[in-house]
Amino acid sequence: MSDSTQVHQWAIEEREYARHEQRRGRRHAFEHLDPRRTALVVIDMVPFFVAENEFCRGIVPNISRLAASLREAGGTVAWVLPGVPDHSSVADEFFGPQIAEMYRRSGGEGTMEERLWHELEIHGDDLLVEKTAASAFFPGRSTLPELLDGRGIDTVLVTGTVTNVCCESSARDASTLGYRVIMVADGNAARRDQDHNATLHTVYRTFGDVRSTAEVIGLIEAPVS
Repeated sequence: MSDSTQVHQWAIEEREYARHEQRRGRRHAFEHLDPRRTALVVIDMVPFFVAENEFCRGIVPNISRLAASLREAGGTVAWVLPGVPDHSSVADEFFGPQIAEMYRRSGGEGTMEERLWHELEIHGDDLLVEKTAASAFFPGRSTLPELLDGRGIDTVLVTGTVTNVCCESSARDASTLGYRVIMVADGNAARRDQDHNATLHTVYRTFGDVRSTAEVIGLIEAPVS
């Protein structure tokens, strides 16, 4: 594993900003949030994904900053790890048996605390859950929605990896379930800028908002009216 890190060169095209500004009269869907009803959802930040991807390692400081800010404001931090799904002949057919099994075991071994990337810090009131599908919000594949509902959460900040697979799937399903979705542009990581930006485009256009870490922290720390 290299020690290098990298951050995606991310962007939303001006025509997309203009499209929403014309439709709703503002660039961003969600201009305010209540930190106490907000959850930072951190997806799949485990060694299988982080160790070999410098973009994943590059988002660790931003995730930590978001977590600290939201905790301080009374919000929720939810760490979501890959669980072991039931054996699927479809997965074997699609990936091939060896690769399918590799993905089934991608969450690692040991306790969930031990499996999370070592630079990330879990606090006592954080949520720590598994998912057995790409999406952390797909019914029956994770307890996350029920746990968030139990805390009165209405807004989710999506971070983690891979941007265009599990993070995008989670953002789409969270939107379907009625959450206010904000994808943190520099808090998600893919393999390439092209893949990352394609997801940001899709989410901003249809499923939620896209903001930088600094912008989200500004929303968290703003006075609640």
